[in-house]
Order: sequence, then structure tokens, then C-alpha cells
Amino acid sequence: QVHQVESGGGLVQTGGSLRLSCVASGRTFSTSAMGWFRQAPGKEREFVAAIISSGSSAYYADSVRGRFTISRDNAKNTVYLQMNNLKPADTAVYYCNAASRLHALVAGITEELGDWGQGTQVTVSS
Repeated sequence: QVHQVESGGGLVQTGGSLRLSCVASGRTFSTSAMGWFRQAPGKEREFVAAIISSGSSAYYADSVRGRFTISRDNAKNTVYLQMNNLKPADTAVYYCNAASRLHALVAGITEELGDWGQGTQVTVSS
């Protein structure tokens, strides 16, 4: 089981950048696919990006492809989300999670995901 703590959120203007970090604990981090999700006020949590255990392949939601980059450092048990050209629509609480396979993250298969952390707030002003 992987448990995670997210950080790096904040308030930025439209067009700005932020880098989120997720430090995970647990023996299975290096063999787990990791993903980022977000939840805006009044909306359901949605998939943002995911990366396989080796870090060699990633998948993105259409709304962030070309602006966000997910990466990981297995030696530090950390997954990152570099967010560029931020828009007000990106305002949300961002969470990371783990799964044994990438598809479970992309499809949001709840029973295959770990526990949710507290998330980190990202606010983009217009």
C-alpha cells in the first residue's frame, strides 16, 4: 500500500507555472503506477496525468496535454507534476494516488486506487 503527501500548490496568475510534489511511503512505490487527479469546487474528482513505474511512459487528460508534465524519482519516492501556462479552469485541489496498473489511474477505478491524501490547493487567477 502506498500513502502519499502532496505539496507545492499556491496562487498564480493565468499563464504562470507551478510544480507539485507527491512524496509517497510504502514498499511498493517503485513498482506502482502513479497519477495526479484534481477536484474543483462542486465538481467530481477527475484524472489529470499518470506515469508508469519506470517513468518511461505517461498519459494525460486532453485538457492538460502539452501544458503539464508528470515525472517521478523512484529513489526519492516522489512524483511531480510540472504545470505550465496555467488557466483559471485548472483551479482545484490536486491529489496523487497509486495503482498497480496505469489503466486503473486513467479510468479512475476506485477499488484499485490507494487512500487519498489531503491534496494541495492550486488557484489560478484571471
